[in-house]
Amino acid sequence: MTILVDECLPEELKAWLPEWNVRTVQEMGWAGVKNGELLRRAEGQFDLFITADKNIRFQQNLEDRRIAILAQPSNRLTILRAMLTDIQSGIARMVVGGASLYVELPWPG
Repeated sequence: MTILVDECLPEELKAWLPEWNVRTVQEMGWAGVKNGELLRRAEGQFDLFITADKNIRFQQNLEDRRIAILAQPSNRLTILRAMLTDIQSGIARMVVGGASLYVELPWPG
């Protein structure tokens, strides 16, 4: 599975997910690209987009997207670190290909 980490999340998240092929928006040279265009660029290159932008499901039509989205409840490093097992489990549950999939992880605890 290939994963794209949004620029609103700390780059450390990539290092915490060594079992997957993970790139960041910054590494792709896509920093500052708006969500609609970002998703268009990511489709076909990535299976999963990880973001903390929970509004993406309201701002973008996700119906026909060919990329799954895993939304985090926060972009704070300490919260993400505490949620690492949940994040890894969420990634493992994501379906690659087929219908678009949007999953929003809850706050830890």
